Amino acid sequence: MRRLPPLRSLEAFTRTVRLGSARAAAEELALSPSALSRRIATLEEFTGKRLFSRQKQAMKLTDEGEAFYRAVAPRIDALADAIDGQVEDGRLHRLHLGVMPLFGSQRLFPRLAELRKKHPQLHIDIDTSPHLEARVGDTLDAAIVLSQSPDSALYSVRLDHNRVFAIADRATVAEVGDTPDAARLARQTFLVHNELAESFTAWRDEIGLPELTPAAIDHFDSGQLILEAAAQGLGIAIMHDDHLARAKDERLAALFPDIEVESPFSYWFVCRPGALETRAVRQFHDWLVGAGL
Repeated sequence: MRRLPPLRSLEAFTRTVRLGSARAAAEELALSPSALSRRIATLEEFTGKRLFSRQKQAMKLTDEGEAFYRAVAPRIDALADAIDGQVEDGRLHRLHLGVMPLFGSQRLFPRLAELRKKHPQLHIDIDTSPHLEARVGDTLDAAIVLSQSPDSALYSVRLDHNRVFAIADRATVAEVGDTPDAARLARQTFLVHNELAESFTAWRDEIGLPELTPAAIDHFDSGQLILEAAAQGLGIAIMHDDHLARAKDERLAALFPDIEVESPFSYWFVCRPGALETRAVRQFHDWLVGAGL
């Protein structure tokens, strides 16, 4: 019978690749960085391949490592699914998940059927009320939040990187013009999420008008409502480029789309570190990261 590499070494390897960080993989597996490194070294010794190049604190897949991952990862996932199927006890696994409404409607809900097919026993209670991060570990098992940097006491995985866009109905875009003009913009109303004021500041600074004072700034607690208000001509929404792309609303367009404004905020998956030991959180986490939502 052919020998197989240690399963823990394979787990350390695939986690590091999927999370994009040895530090994050070590934290998730409750290992020290040196212990994670030893497991990967064991796999490299077994395969006779150098899977990562190591540069200071960074680990980058080599070409051989990339080929090895593409060959092995689907089979590891299949093995995990097969084991889940054998140990399944017929009970439902329930996840109390906090989700920001716009992420839910644009990114999560269109893919939930895939998750149900993969894990039919996993059922999710969705909570879209405010202050999600503060309730993780209390009323929520996990959450998807929009944050500059989640609480360091939580386990977190960054899900994206974004640009800040100013989004408006097409009549307003035509009125404002192709280049930033302080006088025209000062006559406008801006629409900003309650918790994302820094996005407006970043956008204003990047277009070269740090002293811009608009006619009004209206605040919302819902990204969906901000986009609809912009589409109705009620103001200029400060949102992410991804929000506009996924909305697919022909009424909307971006102001000055060629100006690159890095967003201070990203979507993150967060939970208490110990929650990853529960089947519901683990199944959802692995699917979310693997699906690349």
